[in-house]
Amino acid sequence: MISIDGTMTNNNSVDVIIIGGSYSGLSAALTLGRSLRSVLVIDNGKPCNRQAPHSHNFLTQDGQPPARIAATGREQVTAYDTVTFYTGLAVSGIKTAKGFAVTTQSNDTFTAKKLILATGLNDIMPAIDGFSECWGVSIIHCPYCHGYEVREEKTGIFGNGDIGYHYGQLISNWTKNLVLFTNGKSTLTLEQTAKLAKHNIGIIEAEIAAIAHHDGQITSVVLADQSSVSVKAVYTRPDYVQNSTIPAALGCELTGQGLLKVDAFQRTNVSGVYACGDNSSGRAVSIAISTGCVAGSFANNDLTAEAF
Repeated sequence: MISIDGTMTNNNSVDVIIIGGSYSGLSAALTLGRSLRSVLVIDNGKPCNRQAPHSHNFLTQDGQPPARIAATGREQVTAYDTVTFYTGLAVSGIKTAKGFAVTTQSNDTFTAKKLILATGLNDIMPAIDGFSECWGVSIIHCPYCHGYEVREEKTGIFGNGDIGYHYGQLISNWTKNLVLFTNGKSTLTLEQTAKLAKHNIGIIEAEIAAIAHHDGQITSVVLADQSSVSVKAVYTRPDYVQNSTIPAALGCELTGQGLLKVDAFQRTNVSGVYACGDNSSGRAVSIAISTGCVAGSFANNDLTAEAF
């Protein structure tokens, strides 16, 4: 096995390797540890929501900092002596005759019978000054996670067409003080435009030049003509890609939305490979944890069935 700091001791083969040690990966590890499975969690310590100050809409943990939730989870998982952690980045994974081999950036290689991908997503920040500093803090994507904290505030939406319209419709439940920034010519239909106008949601087609903010807290949206619109928060859905190239290298299929395609048991199309968390199931800590539990349960189920 290996020690918690990633140093080799004697045996580098386990029942299950989990790539990613954030919420879904920890949940899968907990389930497998309680199932008496030997598990290696490979994690580089960079969760997707590392800028978010608080996690919400998660029963028993509402309002807690994400880092604190993860630290508590890791502490609880390490109580199971069959679960070990490796600090580092997994850079390749291949299918072998006996399962899988995963190699890290430090050129350490580990093998396992099953592989769980808890690798997350990589958000692509638009080339707007100040956007990345505000992402996850005051530029947000999920009203169920963050909407209550900015309820009834002056709120912007970055979006166009169907996405912009959907956000306008949805966010109007939390605030009626909304403005939609299309960042260029609107692609809304006439019907969508009329419906937004009916609900007093303004549409600004000017290009966005920058985000004015203080330590990630947005103060205004600066337009190309240097005029600005004061807002307290902005909702948007940036583009994203899979955070790891390992799923593609293994032949894992994607959905039309660019997520890993899984069945009800978090199995991918590649036998022995499971996926959980943001990479396959959407963006919420509570959902990540639930999918990790399912992935861990069915990895154990499949191991048990194969050995029985």
